[in-house]
Amino acid sequence: MREVWSVGLMSGTSRDGVDAALIRTDGSTKIEFHGFINRSYDPYIREKIKKACESEGEDLGSISAASELITEAHILAVQDLLADYELKESDIYVVGFHGHTINHDPIKAKSIQIGNAQKLASSIGINVVHNFRDADLKAGGQGAPLTPAFHAALSADMSKPIAVLNIGGVSNVTWMGSNFSFSDLKIEDFLAFDIGPGCALLDDWVNSKLGYNFDEDGKFSAMGEVDQDILLKLLSDPYFLRVPPKSLDRDYFELSEVKDLGDFDGAATLAQFTIQSIVKSVDIMPSSPLSWVVCGGGRKNLTILSGLRSQLNSEVLIAEFVGWDGDAIEAQAFGWLAVRSAAGLPLSYPTTTGVVEPQTGGILISKDL
Repeated sequence: MREVWSVGLMSGTSRDGVDAALIRTDGSTKIEFHGFINRSYDPYIREKIKKACESEGEDLGSISAASELITEAHILAVQDLLADYELKESDIYVVGFHGHTINHDPIKAKSIQIGNAQKLASSIGINVVHNFRDADLKAGGQGAPLTPAFHAALSADMSKPIAVLNIGGVSNVTWMGSNFSFSDLKIEDFLAFDIGPGCALLDDWVNSKLGYNFDEDGKFSAMGEVDQDILLKLLSDPYFLRVPPKSLDRDYFELSEVKDLGDFDGAATLAQFTIQSIVKSVDIMPSSPLSWVVCGGGRKNLTILSGLRSQLNSEVLIAEFVGWDGDAIEAQAFGWLAVRSAAGLPLSYPTTTGVVEPQTGGILISKDL
């Protein structure tokens, strides 16, 4: 496919705002990064999204209200991005619109993303690809994670084995083996799965106990002591014994186990829970990575990053060290996936979501409807 301009959008499980990324790509390994912005949600929008998530898809009123708010935020994000980089709507081939996940339950083959794709397309004057997960679920997959193919494209020329680790609300990993080739994604050389908690639990704890949206730089988790008994209980969750492919809802894990801890000890224990779940994930991989590239907001948590560097027997690099933007990766991924979707190319694979064979997906919405 020829190279085109694409915009990718992401509203992640941290509920912090909309990421919008501008890329130029052929939907394969030719990927140029050209711009990125984040539009933060105000507390009102965050609360509306939280309420919609807590309804697990049942409260239509709260879902509709949240959907309207995030759609407007996405419209503004695209308009701001194009204005900042002096591009016209006609310059953009397609926009990848993930929406916001309010419930993900692969056991029930259900994954709900809210946001009005038609309103977005009509408002910005660009065709939009959305509903990325449904085709995979219907074909027997988990519907997540969807970024591994993008990780694979970005890592095509890097030394292997390698792991690309995204620490968002949930942490997920893409592992590529020594014989990896993006043009031939063989089962034995390509594996991805949701590991366990990312920063969602820690964010929720810090917000409820200390009034901050997140543990900036890991300063609160660094001030506490880890409760080893509670940590072991958290790590005994049956999810960690499941064989990939596997995926998680943001709110699968709860704060109940740490509820009696002090503010800083709770933060320290939850940060260590994230670290240890990532360390344990190596046991699932066919071979230990030579290096890890860490993306997502969790890479900025120095407590988590330091813990990974001390406990993983591999080089641990933040995304920027290899020339990536760790904040933009997921938005860039959905811009890239939108181009692949429009071309009918695979988005997910047997060892990333459990689908029987490589599966395309997404629905194209015309700006003219």
